[in-house]
Amino acid sequence: MVNGIIGKKMGMTQLFLEDGTLAPATVLKAGPCIVVQLKSAQADGYEAVQIGLVEEKPAKPTKPLAGHYKKANVPPTRMCREVGVAKGGEAPKTGEQVLCSIFNTGERVDVIGTSKGHGFQGVVKRHHFRGGGKSHGSMCHRAPGSIGGSSYPSRVLPGMRAAGHMGVDRVTVRNLKVLKIDTENNLIVVRGAVPGAAGGYVMIRKAVAAKPEPKPQLQEKPKKGKK
Repeated sequence: MVNGIIGKKMGMTQLFLEDGTLAPATVLKAGPCIVVQLKSAQADGYEAVQIGLVEEKPAKPTKPLAGHYKKANVPPTRMCREVGVAKGGEAPKTGEQVLCSIFNTGERVDVIGTSKGHGFQGVVKRHHFRGGGKSHGSMCHRAPGSIGGSSYPSRVLPGMRAAGHMGVDRVTVRNLKVLKIDTENNLIVVRGAVPGAAGGYVMIRKAVAAKPEPKPQLQEKPKKGKK
């Protein structure tokens, strides 16, 4: 059994939990995926499974990729990723489907996506700089300030936070709880937010470092004093 699946972010909603609290949730369309290639320790040095997301609109691959899918005897896909194999589990064969049923309600998952793009931004928005004075006469309201010494080192050091392109980064959100699974429509509802815009591709895997479910702590009743 594999430990991950490719999906799409459908949008956000909210659900009422069993205890009556209202929780923010994200709806993910997980799969169906198809196994394209198997990676073995003997041939590749590690064990993994290459899966592709099956979508309604057919993909138009390049000639090299078309041969890759033709060798596996599977239809071409736009999104193709490698996922690991669970310890002690059997790897699926080429052409088999990977569905959202690999997850269970209540377990923890990690979601990997691409953050929204914000274009070229300054240091206040990109790095949360405080900015300069706002009073009359100030000429550095949103300027970055000093970026290096003039006498020494007489240059800008690598890694200096400055204005530039913001967003479109690989972001991993860990330990999201699975609230609901709809196997008929290939939907998974997780608690919390997921990186990226609606319609963006995401990778859903079993949590690498799953946190235990928090247990309510019993509060001791205050002892009554002597009258």
